[in-house]
Amino acid sequence: MHHLSEEMQACIEQCLKCYATCLSMASGHCLEAGGEHVEPKHFRLMLACAEMCRASAHLMLLGSPQHRQSCAACAEICRECAEDCERVGDMEACVAACRACAESCRAMAA
Repeated sequence: MHHLSEEMQACIEQCLKCYATCLSMASGHCLEAGGEHVEPKHFRLMLACAEMCRASAHLMLLGSPQHRQSCAACAEICRECAEDCERVGDMEACVAACRACAESCRAMAA
């Protein structure tokens, strides 16, 4: 197995945490809460964020050089998701996970 830097290992962990948080909050919290939580634009953004985080973690685990592009896109979508979850409200766990992942992915993309 190739060696992952501490920075990359930390980013993978942030991505996987954000993936799990967005997916579980979308399928649990948002579907139960209804209203703005299930607006198509918001719900799609949460699912897209979860998938982008999963994909970025996957590319880093593979040791793929394309992880930089993936992480750049991931940082952007996480930023958008954090803002939208904050707008909708009562989604602090998602906001925190997305912000932490965006920060970590921005550093990985640099």
